[in-house]
Amino acid sequence: MDRGYPAPSAIRFVCDHHRLAEDQRMVLQRVIIPARIALSRMDRALKLPEIRGREIFLDGYNCIITSESLLEGFAVYLCDDGFLRDTRGFFRRYKASRRASRPIQEILGLLAEAEPRRAVFFLDCQISHSGELAAEIRGLIAQMGLDGDALCLRDVDRQLKSSRKIVASSDGIVIDSALEAVDLPAEIARKWGIKARVI
Repeated sequence: MDRGYPAPSAIRFVCDHHRLAEDQRMVLQRVIIPARIALSRMDRALKLPEIRGREIFLDGYNCIITSESLLEGFAVYLCDDGFLRDTRGFFRRYKASRRASRPIQEILGLLAEAEPRRAVFFLDCQISHSGELAAEIRGLIAQMGLDGDALCLRDVDRQLKSSRKIVASSDGIVIDSALEAVDLPAEIARKWGIKARVI
């Protein structure tokens, strides 16, 4: 990929050559990133203390699902760009449930510690029970005395990419359009001493 080969072709060639299974292919697709793009994303990455007093928009399901994978012991990988990603690959099939409560509480705990001026969760309304989850998050935000909101939108990626705010996401397309980004699951991993997998 660093020699200019298109990522899908390069990954497919390597996976076919080594006869990798489908789950192994997904890992490579998520983890391997050309150096130029990886370095650009690293330049945009902030640590938690750097969001103090500033507004932050959260890619809600991206943060929640990755944090949930991390806390429940599923494979989460440290990718070439320094961001954590899981490979459960069930985004559209995801259903908000009680399992989401701990990741949300962990995320809100980090925000309470970091003291951003305002934090807004963006949730994809196409996912089942997003409205109920947004209401739960708004309630928790109020309980913790944070300034923030949780919104259900049909175009989360577009809103994040055009926001010009700090974004919390590990979605490469979102990060590439952001001025600055923070990896909240990575902050949770540091807090609890959870090691991401490295290839």
